[in-house]
Formats: sequence, C-alpha cells, structure tokens
Amino acid sequence: MRDQQNQVTGLSTFGGVFTPSILTILGVIMYLRFGWVVGNVGLLKTMGIVTLSTGITLLTALSISAIATAQQVKIGGAYYMISRSLGIESGGAIGIPLYIAQALSVALYTIGFAESVVRVLPSLDEKLVGIVTTSFVALVAMKSARAAIRTQYIIMGAIGVSLLSLVAGGPVEPVVPPGEVVDPQPFWVVFAVFFPAVTGIMAGVNMSGDLRNPARSIPRGTLFAVGVGYLIYMLIPILLVNRASPAELVHDPLIMKRMAFWGDAIMLGVWGATLSSAVGSILGAPRVLQALARDGVLPRPFRFLGRGSGPEDEPRVGTAVTFAIAIVTVYLGNLNMIAPILTMFFLTTYGVLNVVAGIERFVRNPSYRPDFKVHWSVSLLGAVGCAAVMFLINPVATTAAIVVVISIYVWLERKELRSEWGDVRRGIWMTLARAGLMHIGETPDPKNWRPHFLVLSGAPTRRWHLVDLAASIGHNKALMTLATVVTSPSIDKVRIASMENTIREYVDRKGVRTLVRAVSAETPFEGAAALVDLYGLGGLVPNTVLLGASESPERRDEYCRMVRHFHESKRNTVIVHHNEEHGFGDRRSIDVWWGGLQGNGALMLILAYLLQTSLPWRGADLTVKMIAPSADAAGTAGRNLDRLVEATRTGATSEVIVSDGRPVDQIIRESSADTDIIFMGMAEPRPDFREYYDRLQERMKTLPSTVLVLSAEDLSFGDVLIEKVASGDDSK
Repeated sequence: MRDQQNQVTGLSTFGGVFTPSILTILGVIMYLRFGWVVGNVGLLKTMGIVTLSTGITLLTALSISAIATAQQVKIGGAYYMISRSLGIESGGAIGIPLYIAQALSVALYTIGFAESVVRVLPSLDEKLVGIVTTSFVALVAMKSARAAIRTQYIIMGAIGVSLLSLVAGGPVEPVVPPGEVVDPQPFWVVFAVFFPAVTGIMAGVNMSGDLRNPARSIPRGTLFAVGVGYLIYMLIPILLVNRASPAELVHDPLIMKRMAFWGDAIMLGVWGATLSSAVGSILGAPRVLQALARDGVLPRPFRFLGRGSGPEDEPRVGTAVTFAIAIVTVYLGNLNMIAPILTMFFLTTYGVLNVVAGIERFVRNPSYRPDFKVHWSVSLLGAVGCAAVMFLINPVATTAAIVVVISIYVWLERKELRSEWGDVRRGIWMTLARAGLMHIGETPDPKNWRPHFLVLSGAPTRRWHLVDLAASIGHNKALMTLATVVTSPSIDKVRIASMENTIREYVDRKGVRTLVRAVSAETPFEGAAALVDLYGLGGLVPNTVLLGASESPERRDEYCRMVRHFHESKRNTVIVHHNEEHGFGDRRSIDVWWGGLQGNGALMLILAYLLQTSLPWRGADLTVKMIAPSADAAGTAGRNLDRLVEATRTGATSEVIVSDGRPVDQIIRESSADTDIIFMGMAEPRPDFREYYDRLQERMKTLPSTVLVLSAEDLSFGDVLIEKVASGDDSK
C-alpha cells in the first residue's frame, strides 16, 4: 500500500535524495572543523583527505546506484539493499550498527549546533542547548518526513548565502599570539574527524521507502550531491589557507565567521547545516529501525518498533527511541569523540555495500539487471579502500567493529531467521561450485581423498544410527547425501519433493549438514542401484555407499546383487550391523580387525580414525587387532604391525592375538565383547557371495555394533594412510 502511494505522492529526487544528502555533507564538520583540518595538515594534505574521502564515497555511491537500479528499494535504505542481496543475517549485522551510527549522528549535529550557539552566547549551557535542540528536531521528524524536507529547502538557501558570504570575505585579523606553534595531529586522526562530512549520502538512501521512484532518484540525487560537495570542499581550503595562519585555523572553530563578508550568514549556515543534518539523521535512523523490526531481525520484545503511524506510515515509535539515544549521547559526548566512532560505522556500511554490488555483478545472476552498470572491480576497489582506511585510522577500533558485526551475524544465524526473498548467496555458491567442478579431475587423488557418503537410510527417523555414523566419520567436511527409495506407485513427484523437504528439515534440526535425495523405483534395490549409476555431477560423485545390514533372508539375494553392483561401479561399500540393545555404547572404544594394508585394511583404518577424531567419539581408544596362528608368528607380526600403526600417525595401538586353534568367530567375540564398535573387512562379491554374507550375518549376531568395509575405488588407500616417499628422498 505504501509503495502504491509513493508512486503518486512520494518524494522527488531533489527533495528526497539530493536535499538531505547535500545538507548532511555541507554540515557541522565543514563549518566547525574544516579550519582545524587545514591548520593541522596544510592545503595539499587537506585536498588529499577530501579527495580520498570523496573517492570512497563516490565508489560507494556508484555501487549503491547499481543496486538501486537492479531491485525495488523499499524502507530501510542501506539495510534493505544488503539484506536483499547477502541475506537477512548480513543485512542485520550491518543494519543494527548502521542504525546506532545514525542515532549517534543526531547527537553529533546537535552538539555541533550547541557548540556554535554557546560561542555566540557564552552565558548558555552547551548541554542544555543540545538537549533542547535534539528535542526540537525529534518533534519535526515526528510530524512527517514531507514537512521536514520542506524546512530543509529554507536551510539550503541559508547555507548558499553563507558560502557566498565566505567567498566574498577576506583575511582575518590575527588573534593567536605571534609565534605560537601548532602541534599538528597525525594525518589519519584528522581524516577520521573529517570523514563523517562526506557520509551524507546515507541521508538520501535511507529515505528509500518515501521516494516516488527510488531506482531513478537514488543514483541521480546521490551522485549529484557527491559531486557538488566535492567541488565546495576543494574550494574552501584554498580560501582558508590564504586568509588565516595555521594557528588561527586550529584554535578558532568559527574562523569562517571572521572571514565572511557577512559573519552572521556563517552562523545561519552553521545553525541551518547542523539542524538539517540532525533532521536528516533522525528521519533516516528510525526507518532503518522500522525495517529491522519488520523483518524480524530484532528480538521479539522489540518488534513493536516496526509500527508505522498515519497515512504515510511514519516510524514515530522508532523516532522516540532514536531521540532517547541521541539525548543520552548529547549529555555524555563531545564532537571529537563521536566523529571517529561514526567514521568506523559508516566505513563498515560502505564497505559491505561495495561488496554487495561487486558480488552481484561478478556472479551475474539473470535476476540482477541494473540500469546503472558498474564493473565489479570498481566496487571491489571501494570495499578495499574502506577496509584499508579503517585499519589506517585505528586498527583496534576496526577490529572491534568487525567483531561486533560478526557477533551480530552469528547471533542472527543462530536465530534461524527465514526471509521471504532470495539473496545472492546461492549464486555465490553456484559460481564456486561450478569452478570447483571444472577443476576436479575424474581420477581420485590420495592426498585429498575423503569419504563422500551416499547413505541409504530410508526414513532417517528409523535408521538414525546410519546418519549418525556417516556424519561422525565425515566431520561435516565431506559430502553426504541421505537417500530414500519410494516404492509406492501412488506417490507422485510433488509428494516426493515434499518428502525431501521434510527429511531436510528434520536433519537440519538435528544439526547434520547433508544433501537429501528421494527417488521412485519398483524395489529399494533397483532404486539404490539407479542412484549409484546416475547420482552425482562430473567427478563429484559419492564414492562410498553406507547402508544397513540386511535382516531379511527372503530378500537377501537382491541385497547381495545390489552390493555386487556397488562394487562393480567402483563404489566403496560400508554395511552397518547395529546392535539394537547397546547401540554405539559409550563411544569410548573402536576395534579394527586387521587383514593387511592392501584391500580393505587401509580403508577400514581411515574410517576408524575419522570416527575416533569426531566430536562424539573424541578420546575413544582405537585398537588395531590381528590374529596370529602361533606365538612365534605373533612376535614377528606384532613388530610389523607396530611399525605400520606408528607410520599411520593415527594414535592407534596394536594387539596381536594368538589363535591357539580357536575359530576366528570365537576370537573376535571374546576379544571385542566390550568394545563399542567393530570394523571388519568384507570379501569381494563373487558367485557364492550370498553364502558368504549369510555367514557374516551369523557372526555379527553376537557382536557389538559392527561395520563391514569393502573397498572398490581405483585408489591405493595405503597412500592415503601412509605418505608416499618421493624417489628423490629415498636416501633420507
């Protein structure tokens, strides 16, 4: 409703963007601190500060223009742009500090106003004047944005008269004692005080929800304001250095009044600029707060801040809150203390806006079609400039600002906010995924091998132990896909997609990061085989199939044919026999029954090591066990096993057991009776595989939870486990 109303009655480019922007740019810093800047660093460095500051602002303005012409910009200004591109978490992480910065800006300008008034009327109390002024601008803002903008036209005229009076003026009579030396401040300290003078573009951007045509007004009004402000800021230092000494410029904040043809015009400009800037800030800040509350970024008790009042949806509640923050700041703060804080907040916002525009342009999603085109490298330069200047000004404050932004981001991410809009993050990941896929070869690399699981879990609520085991081994660094085969012919594609979403939401709540895939087939075995044949992309396919042990003898033939298909397809197979009574026990011990480094042995030990180093199993004892036919054989086998286990650097211990004629099943049952999980190898599927698997099933009935491992990849898992020594290093 508000958008439809704005199309007819909204603010124009001149009134809604250029006017608040230029009045905030030509504000308190220009009148009360520009002489101090010139006196401290001289003409050339002042021009350098102006050019660098305006350059960063210009790059940001270009980025803002690109974003504004590529999407419908509503209430919230910079917050809205960031949240709709990088997501609600990123938007909130910047939007909350941005709101605080703009609320403090109100205090910055009213303190400047009070300081100038007290210099003319020394009998007044500066803090009292500041509090009364802040109350006045809050009342103006509460009336309506349109009324506040109208008052700014008058103020703009006063500023124009003051600048003309300054140009028409002349040199000042010296007041500072001759020979007094200025102790100049460092360049970056001066830069930090000056930079808020060029942050006025936020005043126009923050009125986005009240503009008739934001996509047209924001670029034109913002860039025009930046250009006009730059010309004025490059002219004034020339006048200052030719009319007063550095000492005079540093010691008299109202030096322009003494220089001007009509000194009182400067006071009108000072008062008008400070009041208009304060009004601009108190108009923009509550609108950011309103957008934050409406998007659910703020905690639930503060959602009332999203309310609007009257036909123009004025954020009067937010204005009252902003007024309270400004009043406290006026009472406690001073101009030189607040300005550097604002610099950090605004530079952070500028940097992220540049990042947004750069990413959007680089990713080139079809949905991003700005009328105002800016190359991504320009936006990147703006982001780098913001970051570099922040660290040059104050590395500690910059680090603190980054920590604040990251902390808010993590807090919002944990809230699991859901937005109704898409953002560019998916495009970023798609771009990175494509680049990665193009560089992944088809041949496995031992150095970078990981188990990428295809988990045949069915409904994960029934076989959560499979998901649990795969997630523990994968460490959330390997790809994992939960697969379900639907055999009912009555379930259509829509219901299958709904099933995938239900499973995805369930595992998300459990804290497991996985892909989900549901397919339809006549039997579970045919569906699993189809997944192995077809699922994956290029060289990125599941290399390891993890499934439960078959407990159904009547379907065991189909099960064994499926395992044979996995093996022939070069997929490693991991079959989990879950002991329903004990589960995974206390997760304190892991036994690996060793049959040699070749074949399944190395893969078993890799999987066991990954399990042992996972968070749920951290600290578990990993034991590699081996059976020897006699005591003599046990001695040699034990030494060899010790050397091999040490070379694997897995932290495992070795144990050789003498059989003394006992059956293998009995030895395993007795030795691993109290362990929590067992890893054993499995023979390659041959024609008699069904009979072999039946024997394995019988063996596992009396064992703790057991994992059967069958390697099939064209990869030497021994090279994954033990680093290969290059031929040139053999002498070492």
